[in-house]
Amino acid sequence: MTGTILNFFAIITGGLIGLLLGNRFSEKIRLTIMNALGLFTMLYGIRLFTQTNNAMVVLVSLILGILLGEWLKIEEALGLLAIWFEKKFNKNNNEDSNRFIKGFLTTSLLYCIGPMAILGSIQDGLTGDFNTLAIKAVIDGISAIAFASSLGVGVLFSSVIVILYQGIITLLAAQIQFLMSDVMLSEVNALGGIMLVGLAVSSLLEIRKIRVANFLPGFLIVPFIVLLFKYLGIY
Repeated sequence: MTGTILNFFAIITGGLIGLLLGNRFSEKIRLTIMNALGLFTMLYGIRLFTQTNNAMVVLVSLILGILLGEWLKIEEALGLLAIWFEKKFNKNNNEDSNRFIKGFLTTSLLYCIGPMAILGSIQDGLTGDFNTLAIKAVIDGISAIAFASSLGVGVLFSSVIVILYQGIITLLAAQIQFLMSDVMLSEVNALGGIMLVGLAVSSLLEIRKIRVANFLPGFLIVPFIVLLFKYLGIY
């Protein structure tokens, strides 16, 4: 859990620095920062998608994951959690509720979707090697500065989701170590790439609202689709 704990504190630290800096930025500067982050996230997501060896695996996993996510109403659940955090810990802040929720949802998804979260957590759990998560912690901490300066205090609370998400993966690492194979990781990364593009379009660039959180069950489905396609001889 060492890597995940480092990641948790990196987001908190970066977020606090971002809040201090954000007060000095005009609305135009914050908007420009968000646009830059959106473009970067989109291009990084496209890069991840190109790692797929079989696009049909990603498509089938995505569709089934969306159906499960919509049924479970994951996006709504995260939204309610954000509202609870906002009411519980943001009482004396003049920041509007929508901005708080957007900051929480956007960064929670961003910090959990990337391949380093899954791969690093498995490595930490299996071997105690937290180097990947340490690198991710630095990246997340730096990005938290930019996000918090634009989206506010909600970014800090994404650290709770990160420690739960990565912590669970670390504790279950022995059971999910098959994700370490190059084949599985390439498809997981590709699916994550689509989610990152969706996140950029929906939350960062605000082109069109997409319930990206409801895509998350696709990560659980990918391994089974890969195994099925291999059994059918189409992978």
